[in-house]
Amino acid sequence: MPVHTLPAAEALARLDSFDTVIDARTEDEHALDHVPGAINWPTLNNQERIDIGTMYKQVNPFEAKKRGAALSARNIAAHIEREVIDKPRGWKPLVYCWRGGNRSGALATILGAIGFHVTLIEGGYKAWRAALVASIPGLATRLHWRVVCGPTGSGKTRLLQALAAQGAQVLDLEALASHRSSVLGHIPGQEQPSQKRFDSLVWDALRHFDPSRPVYVESESKKVGNVRVPDALIEAMRESPCIDLQLSDPERVALLLEDYDFFVKDSAHFCHRLEALTELRGKAVVSAWIEKVQQGHTPEVVLELLTQHYDPMYAQSIARNFKCYGQARPCVLRDRSAEALADAARELIATGPAASPSPA
Repeated sequence: MPVHTLPAAEALARLDSFDTVIDARTEDEHALDHVPGAINWPTLNNQERIDIGTMYKQVNPFEAKKRGAALSARNIAAHIEREVIDKPRGWKPLVYCWRGGNRSGALATILGAIGFHVTLIEGGYKAWRAALVASIPGLATRLHWRVVCGPTGSGKTRLLQALAAQGAQVLDLEALASHRSSVLGHIPGQEQPSQKRFDSLVWDALRHFDPSRPVYVESESKKVGNVRVPDALIEAMRESPCIDLQLSDPERVALLLEDYDFFVKDSAHFCHRLEALTELRGKAVVSAWIEKVQQGHTPEVVLELLTQHYDPMYAQSIARNFKCYGQARPCVLRDRSAEALADAARELIATGPAASPSPA
């Protein structure tokens, strides 16, 4: 059966119509980013690709192509024996490599020769990535955003989780970025995704939302750790109605000690992270915080971090960046309990979205 090609923009729109998406690139390329849901069948693995590239430059292209063909045939045979033998005739895979060239072409040709209905992404991952980035503004602006605002420790992430548990549409950018979006937001043991991977995760979330229903999102800054939120998404969020989440200071401190328990368990790591605030707060202040942590007064330090560092910065940033914050709908939590958050989420969903401010 002949192999069909599909422009990248059409592949985005029709992604869910394929039974399997196959990434024929190396395992390292796949790990950096891939089409959502794709499985990795390398035509050449990492080392083989390096070796063939070296042979291409140092020996000659003809010898490199012969060696590459032998390795590719061996690898494709292994993929077929392991993954394809039990596939029915009607199986429809979508295949791609870096630019839609030899690696995906070889795999697609053999699958097509077997009799499967195979589709190649024109231009490969490179074209897919360009089409994905170009599509994000349209996806972001078609949605009705409800921005959950509130100072550090007020429970914004927990409220998003409570909303999602009750069936609301939620975009949790911090979860996608594997970061809690502050100087102290790095999560031990978790690496952040690449920028390309983060963009793909955001795109995949956006495309599944129902435009007729609101989407709740936290009032993030332009960067979450080392990854940047797409500009069109940030702009759409900053134009949208806000919810002002409020929680008492003692409850905020307790919530942060729970959510950042790794700092409580590893005070040396906490002290090391505090040093990153020296330029902003001054050496004397940070040194005093570190000394208090070492003496076991972590809750006191957390409260001072809130009142002296995070709260003033938040007050300036939220008023400057979110134009609807002045008309934000208050949401006062009685405490940090799951029951209080569930009640707040239930009320937000039941009473509908906050009204957008009237135009001037």
